[in-house]
Amino acid sequence: MSFIKGRLKSFKYAFRGSYLLLKTEHSIMAQALIFSLIIILGFVVGITKQDWINQTLAMGLVLGIEGMNTAVEKLADFIHKESHPKIGFIKDISAGAVTFAAFTFVVVLAIIYFPYIINRI
Repeated sequence: MSFIKGRLKSFKYAFRGSYLLLKTEHSIMAQALIFSLIIILGFVVGITKQDWINQTLAMGLVLGIEGMNTAVEKLADFIHKESHPKIGFIKDISAGAVTFAAFTFVVVLAIIYFPYIINRI
């Protein structure tokens, strides 16, 4: 029974972390808004089941990497409050990972929505 209680606590902490990201991080708030609009667009144009899967995975990728970026930045700020070249380097790399995820998301969106846009023209 303690295994199940431990897993339930893990989920509690994970949901709390998700809530804190959505409540406190402006980049996550902006992405959530953008993703909500894209979800609405998906319903409007009637994307396929596979398109929904791809879009959802791409959104999860961006939000997951953004969450890790936030954690790295908060940890770096906690460890070294003053500006430091090595901390800046670490934070830049972490932000670069978000950029890769965002570019991937844009490519996935283009692949999904381009045919729908062309068919409507």
